[in-house]
Amino acid sequence: MRICVVALQYTPDGGPSAPLYGMLCERLARAGHAVTMICAVPHYPAGKVSPEYRRGFLQRSVEKGVRVIRVRVPSVNRASLPARLMQFLAFQIGAAIAALRVPCDVVLAGNPAIEVFCPFAVLTVLRRRPAVFSIHDVYPDVGIALGIFRSRMVIAVVRALEGFCARRASAVRILSESFAPGVSRLGVPESRMHLVYDWVDTSLIRPLPRDNGFAREQGIVDRFVVLYAGNIGLSQGLEEILNVARCLDSEILFLFVGDGAGRGELERAAAVMGLTNVRFLPFQPRNRLPEVLASADIGLVVLRKGMGGGSLPSKLFSILASGRPVVASVDPGSDTAFLLQQSGAGLCVQAGDNDSLAGVIAALKNDKEARVCMGEKGRRRALEHHSPEGAAKRFEELLLAIQYQGEFT
Repeated sequence: MRICVVALQYTPDGGPSAPLYGMLCERLARAGHAVTMICAVPHYPAGKVSPEYRRGFLQRSVEKGVRVIRVRVPSVNRASLPARLMQFLAFQIGAAIAALRVPCDVVLAGNPAIEVFCPFAVLTVLRRRPAVFSIHDVYPDVGIALGIFRSRMVIAVVRALEGFCARRASAVRILSESFAPGVSRLGVPESRMHLVYDWVDTSLIRPLPRDNGFAREQGIVDRFVVLYAGNIGLSQGLEEILNVARCLDSEILFLFVGDGAGRGELERAAAVMGLTNVRFLPFQPRNRLPEVLASADIGLVVLRKGMGGGSLPSKLFSILASGRPVVASVDPGSDTAFLLQQSGAGLCVQAGDNDSLAGVIAALKNDKEARVCMGEKGRRRALEHHSPEGAAKRFEELLLAIQYQGEFT
């Protein structure tokens, strides 16, 4: 089977979906399929393209059995929505050109449609290839909740593009049950929705000693560390964590590792508040991620109030795989809350309830046995339900089904 995958990010980019597509494409290639990945050159999260990728408009290579076509995009300030849209447009033009001639029998495209609409249309309308549309966040709902989409016209355009791709696809992948109502509003019947959880490299990210190279370099071996690792953006509401840090024992270090549109403002707020138990570090190379996660006593997952119903953060699975307990500040009834309650891998508090969050962190600081137990349960959950092999097998089944117009399983 010749598979064309289209998404903005691909390894070694820094975005959360980049390693997911890397693992998926490599495993589909190992299964004997001819896989072509159409993506942008690495530019996330800062929006800047590194010098080694500032060459031809379409850059071709073969990486671990996957044919990769990277589209050159301009370097921009991702804090500016118009600049980001310009970057998306540059990618879409290049990806659509590449899609005209790429050999493929089936298509896997990752939303949002504001990033992939043009190549998706080329492949499914002009070339009439069957497709799976993978929903990572429900649009335009997530943009409305964040206040990014305010104009009725913008919302209508985003909904129209997303709806076109979702309805045109032969199958729609959702990564949690809570996505179903939002996807239904796009005109997709539940019979065409297929649940495939996100996945994590459980061989790379695994339980490691608390005393490791990264922890020693940062001088945090003897600190109690609450770690937030990932994109510092608009959907997390991380400013609330600063208020929690202010009211807790200064021995508890809140460590932010990552970058994003919200990092500068968050750092300035921490400085104004005079917080000495908050530290910021940039994104670390992927091969150091296991040590970064192992340097924590608690892993944080934070979503702004109202965001829990349309998002299941990929960082959650990395924390589970690392064998560390999760503390999540999310909406009650969200998939994150349900997963942690079902697995026993962590504790949840209502998004925005800083007093409860501070109380949970303080209690876990004094209960090492509970932390170890939660970490073990999280690791077990990652191995049983979120392996890349399992996800690749499920996507392979979906793609084969739409290729031959068979029944979905």
